[in-house]
Amino acid sequence: MPEVPSSPSQPPNAQTPPAAPGGPTLSGPTINIGEEFGTAKRNLPPAKIVLLAIAAVVVVVLVASFLKRAKPQAEGSLDNVIAVEIPGQGSTMVALTFTLHNTSDKILYVRSIQGVLKTDTGVSTADAVSAVDFDRYFQAFPALKNGAQPALSPEAKIQPGESVTRTAIVVFPMPMDKFQQRQGVSVSIWPYDQQLPIVMSK
Repeated sequence: MPEVPSSPSQPPNAQTPPAAPGGPTLSGPTINIGEEFGTAKRNLPPAKIVLLAIAAVVVVVLVASFLKRAKPQAEGSLDNVIAVEIPGQGSTMVALTFTLHNTSDKILYVRSIQGVLKTDTGVSTADAVSAVDFDRYFQAFPALKNGAQPALSPEAKIQPGESVTRTAIVVFPMPMDKFQQRQGVSVSIWPYDQQLPIVMSK
């Protein structure tokens, strides 16, 4: 039987692919998967917005800190300063008379009282002497009594809105002439449960 020659347009053993059912194939829209959606570029807002948000938070924190910063519980004035030299000791005893006003809505409990002296060589502090010694010092140095008021003692209570005029006596370890060259003198009242003292200067 004679061999039938293959068609020139179809190589030997080539199989014709089956036609797709349902007619001609339609091409749909393409999807670009070149960018990954899990990157920071897609998940985070623009850097400018992030920086503005951080700046706003910082401003709010600073304003809150300023409004809530510690403030003295009271205010007042140093009204009178009388100093006498202690003979033979090179020290000066000072009576500091002041007016203190409790500006808070809480009772002010006095923890301690100090005198503070500022000179050209630095700052000196001295604790107030005990109130029970006032009469003895007034007898020894009558000048101290000039304008003096009752002592303000530790543990004293000052009611909200109350004003008192009191005296504290302190001793600075320097002669009178050095004290007279001072740059400033203050009385500091340290209340309980407070971070700042009440300072009255002259």
